[in-house]
Amino acid sequence: MGKEYSRTQRVGDFLQQELAQLIQRELRDPRVQMVSITGVDVSRDLTHAKVFFTQLGVDDSAGAKATTDVLNKAAGFMRSQLAHGATMRTVPRLHFRFDESVGRGRDMESLLREVREIDAQRVADEAAGSDDDPDVTTAQQGEQLGAEPRSSLDGQSEAQSNAPSDVQPNTEPGSSAN
Repeated sequence: MGKEYSRTQRVGDFLQQELAQLIQRELRDPRVQMVSITGVDVSRDLTHAKVFFTQLGVDDSAGAKATTDVLNKAAGFMRSQLAHGATMRTVPRLHFRFDESVGRGRDMESLLREVREIDAQRVADEAAGSDDDPDVTTAQQGEQLGAEPRSSLDGQSEAQSNAPSDVQPNTEPGSSAN
């Protein structure tokens, strides 16, 4: 039976919780206010950790450049604080990165919301455009627009299929049926 979580995942989860508390309690720099740690990716040899964060009111990495610089400068301090409180042999080196996935998710959500609104408006317009008869089906709407009913098309195909079947194809030698 396999392990439920690998060691790197457990270390990443531990670092995420501890770093969130350290940033909230120990760092006094005003540029790191309202920072949330969204994830930690630890290398297989446990020597490096990419720490992903978001900041309230910041949507791109250019806006979070100052915060990223402050966190990377404070990485040594946070690493030493983690070493005091952890029973790990070595604490990974911390590399902070702004997590743009939250901003992209917000953008995708707004696009989906716009599509839903447009679709709802289209459905409302189609419903208002019908002849005030909600029981009219699509086939009946096609008939109202002048399209031939399907039954008459089927009738034509039946008339063509009732053609005399005693006519044989020309199978004489020398005639090509291709």
